[in-house]
Amino acid sequence: MSCEAIANKLDQAIAELRAGTLQESTLAAIRDEVAAGPATQDLLYLQASGTDVNSEVIGMRLVLDGEVSDGPDDPDDWPYQTVVEAIRDGWRIIDFPNLALLLDESRTYAYGAEFVLEKIRSA
Repeated sequence: MSCEAIANKLDQAIAELRAGTLQESTLAAIRDEVAAGPATQDLLYLQASGTDVNSEVIGMRLVLDGEVSDGPDDPDDWPYQTVVEAIRDGWRIIDFPNLALLLDESRTYAYGAEFVLEKIRSA
């Protein structure tokens, strides 16, 4: 939870205290959210053979806890063989392939079928 979100919840609790409606459960909920710590974002970049989520993964890069990894050297050992497998494992797509990069195969400057996925975890 961000500092701003905590401040907003505390302001709301102060208003409830002044109104005489503050409940112990309100303070307990704020305490639990603060104790959970900040959320972290993990990223998964999957280069696929096509733009469909069922396309075969041909490259990957993973960012977990701020550490960048290309994963296992052997593609058979990658955690996901298709994008949909990653989705089933809780990854959310935050960026789809840029189709404009696939229009002219002779002038592709990047992986046109790159999916970017994220997982948000509590610390």
